[in-house]
Amino acid sequence: MFTDHSLVLGSGGITGIAWMTGLLLGLNEMGVDLRECGKMLGTSAGATVAAQIREDSDLWELYERQVYTSKQVQELAPQIRLLRLLPLAMAILPKLNAPIERTRRIGQLALRAEAENAQARQSVITARLHPRQDWPAKPLALVAVDVLTGETRMFDRRSGVGLADAVAASCAVPGIWPPVNIDGRQYMDGGIRSSSNADLAERSSGVIIVSPLGANRGIPGRTLSRQIAKLEQSGTRVQVIGPDRTAAAAMGKNPLNPARRAIAAQAGRAQGHLIATAFEQYWR
Repeated sequence: MFTDHSLVLGSGGITGIAWMTGLLLGLNEMGVDLRECGKMLGTSAGATVAAQIREDSDLWELYERQVYTSKQVQELAPQIRLLRLLPLAMAILPKLNAPIERTRRIGQLALRAEAENAQARQSVITARLHPRQDWPAKPLALVAVDVLTGETRMFDRRSGVGLADAVAASCAVPGIWPPVNIDGRQYMDGGIRSSSNADLAERSSGVIIVSPLGANRGIPGRTLSRQIAKLEQSGTRVQVIGPDRTAAAAMGKNPLNPARRAIAAQAGRAQGHLIATAFEQYWR
C-alpha cells in the first residue's frame, strides 16, 4: 500500500522515540504497517526509530524496550550547557537571514560548549540499535549537519559510514551531546536544520510525516508547515501525524526525560489505534 511513499520520522528526543515506537505499533496492530514505505528519512529521534524499524524489526519488542524498565536502554542524564551560550546566540542569530548561516553559527556555538563523554554517548546509541549493526538493504537516509559549514549531510548505506555513527550524528543535539567525528568532519543534530527535514523527501507520490514536535517548530524558513506546503505544491500528497492531546501530556515538556518513556509509548500506541481507520481511508 505504501511502497511508493516516503516515511519521514522527525525530531523529538527520548520521549519522541517512545511515542513514535508506540504509534507505529498501534497502527500496525490495526492493520497499517508503515514499515512498508518504499523510502524512510530519519532526523534525530526519528533517525533512531527509522534505523530500528527499517528491516526485520519486531515492533512489539521495540515497544517493550520503551515500556518495561528491565528492557530500557540506560540513557545518560544530559547537562544542558548550551543555556550558558544563549545570550550570545540571541545577539547573533536574529541578524542572520540565511538558514544555512544560522545553522553554521549554531554549530560554532555548540563547539564552544563542553560536551558529554563521546564514548559513553556512542554506547547509548549502539544499545538503542542492538542487535542491528549494519545498514538495512531497503532505502534509509539519516540527516545530520556539518558543524563548521552548516551544510546538510544525508547518510545512507552507500556513504561508507557505520549505521551507529550516522544515527549518533543525527542525534547530536548541540551543547548537550558531543558532535560526531566522521571522516574528519564534525556533525551535529539534523534537527538543527529542520525538525523533520520533510523537504528532503521529494520525488515520492506520498509523504507520511510522523512529527513528535508538531508542524510549527523549526528555524525560520524551514518550519515543517512550510515544507509541507512545498511538497503539496509539487503534487505530492502529504499527511502529518503529531501527538494528540493525551500523548502530548504524556510526553511532557522535557523531551530528554527518560522517566516518561513508558507513558509516552503507551499514549502513542493508543493514538495509533484511534487514528488507524481514518489514516487508511485517507490513503486509499
